[in-house]
Amino acid sequence: MAINFKKSYRFAVKSATYITLFSAFLLTVLLYLFAEINTIFILAFSASLYVFSFFVLQYRVEHFIYRRVKKIYDDVSLLDSTTLRNKPITTDMVTLTREVQKFARDKKLEIETLKVREEYRREFMGNVSHELKTPLFTVQGYLLTLLDGAMSDKTLRKKYLQRAEKGVERLIYIVQDLDMISKLELGDLNLNYTKFNIVEVVQNVFDMLEMRADKKGIMLMFDMKYLKPIMVFADKDKIQQVVTNLVVNSIKYGKEDGTTEVSIEDLVNNKIIVRVKDNGEGIEKQHIPRLFERFYRVDKSGARSEGGSGLGLAIVKHIIEGHEEKMYVESKFGEGSEFSFTLEKTK
Repeated sequence: MAINFKKSYRFAVKSATYITLFSAFLLTVLLYLFAEINTIFILAFSASLYVFSFFVLQYRVEHFIYRRVKKIYDDVSLLDSTTLRNKPITTDMVTLTREVQKFARDKKLEIETLKVREEYRREFMGNVSHELKTPLFTVQGYLLTLLDGAMSDKTLRKKYLQRAEKGVERLIYIVQDLDMISKLELGDLNLNYTKFNIVEVVQNVFDMLEMRADKKGIMLMFDMKYLKPIMVFADKDKIQQVVTNLVVNSIKYGKEDGTTEVSIEDLVNNKIIVRVKDNGEGIEKQHIPRLFERFYRVDKSGARSEGGSGLGLAIVKHIIEGHEEKMYVESKFGEGSEFSFTLEKTK
């Protein structure tokens, strides 16, 4: 029965065999030359054996380790690693251990990131399905009612068609926002930078949303009178959309007879910060990190009754980051929220 040596044993056996054969050969030669044992003979034999052993062991160890390390590198390269790929193969154990540990940490982080993304993808698909399903079923319900006999009643027909139209408008609104955020995430922002008065933009948003705010008795206001224009350098239409989305959110989640206040403050390095503050219901701390996710809603039921696509804050975040500016949020549950963003100031 054959004996299965470990690889390290085979390495030792081969190395010992090489040294033994060389030693026997060297001893034969030296005995032939000197014919007797003396100091010179011993020194010559010892030195020759030492030099040969050193180079044999060094070569064998390097070759032994190299083949196995190369196998590790080849296996790792199959995982498309950017950490170890295209690097010279090292046989130094400290360096190899450090590189493999770094690779393991990177892969662990990558796996955890993929798990988070997969969970986010499932949640996102569920949210999209829910957001589209509600208006679709609404439209379908009214149309089926009309087809089942309500068509002959002119008053009922008009009312149901108007309601079905609102459902279609909501579907269009969601699809348009989805299309926009898809372009934003692909970097297709197409910013048109111009100089404009940010105070005027905020006032335009107030004028546009005044009737909506009046329904809840919410007052849209500045924190002070801005007698002089505050000029900024950005995409005017996109920034107006940002302000609109933030003010709409403050109205949606604001309390009855509350306020939405906008302030504009100077910062360092030719920057300003625009703050949109309300005294509404506020946001609990655990929800704040996820506010800018697509379709994420703090109030799962009440928010949908207020309408909207659920993409407003996600769009805001992408627009501000597209300008290479910062977005901030502060909130205390039961007291209100403040969303703010920076812009480049110009003369």
